[in-house]
Amino acid sequence: MEIVISIFRESWHLLLEASVYILFGMLVGGLLKVFLNPSFVADHLGKGKISSVIKAALFGIPIPLCSCGVLPAAASLKRQGANNGATTAFLISTPESGVDSMAITYALLDPIMTVARPVSAFVTAVAAGISENLLQTQKEEDWNRVIDRSCPIDNCCDGNECPPQEHARHHTFAEKLWSGLKFAVDDLWGDLAGWFFAGLLLAGIIAALIPQDLMMQYLGGGLHSMLIMLLVGIPMYICATASTPVAAALILKGVSPGAALVFLLVGPATNVTSLSVLFGLLGKRATAIYLVMLSLFAVLSGLVLDIIYSGLGISARAIAGQAGEVIPYWLQLIGALIVIALSVKPLYLFSRGLFSGQASSSEEKDESGNAEAPPAENARTECKAPS
Repeated sequence: MEIVISIFRESWHLLLEASVYILFGMLVGGLLKVFLNPSFVADHLGKGKISSVIKAALFGIPIPLCSCGVLPAAASLKRQGANNGATTAFLISTPESGVDSMAITYALLDPIMTVARPVSAFVTAVAAGISENLLQTQKEEDWNRVIDRSCPIDNCCDGNECPPQEHARHHTFAEKLWSGLKFAVDDLWGDLAGWFFAGLLLAGIIAALIPQDLMMQYLGGGLHSMLIMLLVGIPMYICATASTPVAAALILKGVSPGAALVFLLVGPATNVTSLSVLFGLLGKRATAIYLVMLSLFAVLSGLVLDIIYSGLGISARAIAGQAGEVIPYWLQLIGALIVIALSVKPLYLFSRGLFSGQASSSEEKDESGNAEAPPAENARTECKAPS
């Protein structure tokens, strides 16, 4: 019984520290969905073997999607004309980072790791994307571009014929704000909640049960620590948000920040399922480049990060979670209660899906009657104000 209480106490402590930052990340993620127009993104990812990759990596960093959730988004970008290198860069930078995971990283870890995480994701994504474009043989002019201009607010007009400026004309700021908040709660957190609480539970188990000396002996730093975390992270399905409390627990047990960074990079970016889908989406060569470059730069980033901490004389274990202490306890408690309240339905759907084999909460919403937007070719042909 004492072990169960200890696990719960450690998990609850992490939830308190992260709750306000989770809500902030949800808000920003929802607003990005509404105000970052998909057609604008697609317009910049089809031209140039280097510029398109850099843009794709930058676009992907703030977007909160996991390794499986990013696949349909990347497939859509590729259909809209994004080249293989840009698609590869987007596939790496997006799940490795995100406004939600960066906020939680700041709360549970420290400012150095908060900066190192997106920077490493960007460098890895650019290196992999440029490598793919330099090695690919398909000519850019052979790609057929079909820009999806569907409205991010509602199905107000034809996805192909209604330009983005029309949406700004007939959607108020309040409508966009409400749509973004609804997306953040229903879709974004609906997909993340189950995995986040699973990560909290795993972090609690690590903190309560695993001896500190064991972690420091095998994962305290050096190349072998990076390779072990690489082998652990590649096949695992864990999103960037859920991996953060696990990394925090590992660091508090003596794991080097570099080894934790390797886990934070490869865990969200790869899993057995996503790699099989990538094989069909990009082909054998691109998938191999994706995996090799991701592994190589994750290990290099981890080694460099350990050098930075050592050079600055900073102990990652000593400063982990200090940012979360800036938030007063009463606000942390309110934030935690709000997060729990918002998680009731997603956790129910998540647990039911685990036992029934259903894939996600978003599928549940589609089955319950909220149909997805019709494809562009079947949409209406006139713009009109929403009723």
